[in-house]
Amino acid sequence: MAANAGTPMIGKRKHRRKAVMAEINVTPMVDVMLVLLIIFMVSAPLLTVGVPIDLPQSQATTLDQDREPLTLSVNDKGQVFLQNTEIELSELVPKLKAIAETRGGNDARIFVRGDKKVDYGTVMRVMGRLSGAGFSRVALVTEVEQGS
Repeated sequence: MAANAGTPMIGKRKHRRKAVMAEINVTPMVDVMLVLLIIFMVSAPLLTVGVPIDLPQSQATTLDQDREPLTLSVNDKGQVFLQNTEIELSELVPKLKAIAETRGGNDARIFVRGDKKVDYGTVMRVMGRLSGAGFSRVALVTEVEQGS
C-alpha cells in the first residue's frame, strides 16, 4: 500500500493556533477611571453640606483648611447642630471639649453657620458658650456676596 505524496491525509489535519496575546488593553479601564473621577469631583462638594441653611453674604475671603473643621449650625428655627446631628445647647460644651481632646486641645477651629433668618441672640448664645469654654478660634461662615 503506497500512499500518494500529493494528496493530503484526511484523518490528520494540522491546525495552527493564533499566538497568545500577552498585552492588556487598558483603554476600558482608563475610561471607567475617568468617569469615576468626574463623578467624585461633582459629588464631593455636595457631601460637605450638612444642615440646610441660608447663609448671609459677605466679601470675606475663604480660609485654608488642612483637615475637616468642627461645624456648628443654627437653622432658622433656632436648632443647634454639631456637624450633622442636632444637639441641645446645654450639651454643646461637654461634647466640644471631648472632641477637642481627641484633636489636640482647644485650639481647634470651629465654624459657626447661622441662617440669616435666625435671631441674632441665638447665634450669640452659641458663640458665648464657645468663648466661655475656652475655644478662641471661632469663625463665622458666610456665602460670597454676589454682584459686588
